Amino acid sequence: MSTLLIAIGAFVGFIVAYHTYGKWLAQKIFGLDKEAEVPSKQLRDDVDFVPTKKEVIFGHHFTSIAGTGPIVGPAIAVFWGWLPALIWVVLGSIFIGAVHDFGALVVSLRNRGQTVGEVAGRLINPRARLLFLLILFAALTVVLAIFGLVIAVIFKVYPESVLSVWIEIPIAIAIGFWVYKKGGSLLIPSLAALGILYLAIYLGVHHLNTPVFGIAPDAANPNAVAPLFTVGNPVVVWTIILMTYCFVASVMPVWTLLQPRDYINSHQLIVALVLLVGGLVVAGATGQADLINSAPAIAESPPAGAPPIWPFLFITIACGAISGFHCLVSSGTSSKQVESELDAQYVGYGAMLLEGALAVIVILACCAGVGMGVGEGASRLEGIAAWHTKYDPGGNWAAFGLPQKVGAFVDGGANFINSLGISLEMATGIVAVLVASFAATTLDTATRLQRYVIQELGKSLRFKNSSPLSNKYAATATAVLLGGAMAMIPAAPDADYGTGGLILWPLFGATNQLLAGLTFMVIVFYLWRRKLPIWFAAIPMVIMLIMPAWALCWQLFDAQAGWISGSEPNTLLGTIGVGALCLQFWMVIECLLLLPKVKGQLEQELPPLPAT
Repeated sequence: MSTLLIAIGAFVGFIVAYHTYGKWLAQKIFGLDKEAEVPSKQLRDDVDFVPTKKEVIFGHHFTSIAGTGPIVGPAIAVFWGWLPALIWVVLGSIFIGAVHDFGALVVSLRNRGQTVGEVAGRLINPRARLLFLLILFAALTVVLAIFGLVIAVIFKVYPESVLSVWIEIPIAIAIGFWVYKKGGSLLIPSLAALGILYLAIYLGVHHLNTPVFGIAPDAANPNAVAPLFTVGNPVVVWTIILMTYCFVASVMPVWTLLQPRDYINSHQLIVALVLLVGGLVVAGATGQADLINSAPAIAESPPAGAPPIWPFLFITIACGAISGFHCLVSSGTSSKQVESELDAQYVGYGAMLLEGALAVIVILACCAGVGMGVGEGASRLEGIAAWHTKYDPGGNWAAFGLPQKVGAFVDGGANFINSLGISLEMATGIVAVLVASFAATTLDTATRLQRYVIQELGKSLRFKNSSPLSNKYAATATAVLLGGAMAMIPAAPDADYGTGGLILWPLFGATNQLLAGLTFMVIVFYLWRRKLPIWFAAIPMVIMLIMPAWALCWQLFDAQAGWISGSEPNTLLGTIGVGALCLQFWMVIECLLLLPKVKGQLEQELPPLPAT
């Protein structure tokens, strides 16, 4: 029953926060105006700027920000215990994450849909714009790498998910054409798509669960399943395929694939979340899910080599509590599609709270859900013994990779759904598709955003418009090549390519949270120049500048695991970490020198739009 009570308490807290704190921000601080002109109408081009109903843009926004961040992060962090993770997710989502996403969206809406990086150039100074863009570039490169890896791992470990994820693409294109070119209704095609997707899950589980790519099975093991295509490293192959897809998807108009895919994906994901919540309720009410006896509230003996809880909890759980990546979605795509300022609270604040709710479910699944049982037959383990198969306190941190952490949520979530009477095999397929679909939507959006950033960098560095950086195809190719190359990082010098997921995650978390702190800095300047209260943004800003910097310093200079001074230094990650710290320090100094001088002084107005 404790599992259910904790879940209910968290969900009620999110609902109350939306109607109180979120409403206060919308009305008293930002003063959302129904009559205000929005970028989607000012600059409508039906490519990037497209007025969109709030339900559709909410689906795009939520699926883009959620990704696998609120899954992988909590799935890793619970090795410190479920209580610290839960507290950070609930309080972080309400008072930091949702404020960050909402603020970035509003600031962008009032600056013609410009990204936070562009807005920083006017609110702070041009150097701040360049610094912000460089940090964005580094953060998005890591995002592309880590999310591409997660999907590749899911396809390798759970081949039953492959059909459902890929079949979404032609369905989304067909729906986009039907709605935007034929003026057709969105509801019926979306429901039909949902039916097709779950049929694909059934087919994948029962008929198409053979690995697509893999290593040929050992002849001595007659029970091993042979893949359709024998390759040396399936994760590498899937990563290359995914990056190729990202290139194509990110250069297409948003209405052809991005919007309809995210919309139908949101229905699929909501169904999966409803099943998870329903299973959690049943398992919690019947006592099958026992959080207290399945995992420690606070771990007394984390695995050897694991990073310390302070400050790493705050960067390990990024998405799900606060994520700098979200500012890119708020200001990079969503602000270009919102059709009324009044929709900003629903999209910006509301979507982040829903992501927090997802992170709560993940924490409970990775603890109480895993405790319901792992394995089959006589080898099946339950309770704390089952949890130790994923989080062995006596093991070594380096021995656990992304498959174990992602697998903890898949297995635990499947146990929840299984309590509803759905077969464990089908439940596993549903959760695996949930993870892969979340990651895929984020991968799509991140690639498009990285293209914008690279193009903006080209302008900031004063390259001519004919420069390759200004060309969307060349910029996109640069994005996917760099992201794909980083995804190939091995876990150790003698390990396979594509195994460095847990090495990349701290870098992702640190750069991501650093970006959040800098976004809060832009929001503070926006408010300060208008003599509006800043405390609700300034306090999170300080937290999100200190924590990632602290974590980066530990990661760089720890005697054992440090990228620079450790026993196995990593030049690439060390260089990125030092660069991120230097950029942060530089931007903080710029802002501290400027802040006292600009209170009540509005930034330079945007140039007038050309007459039409």
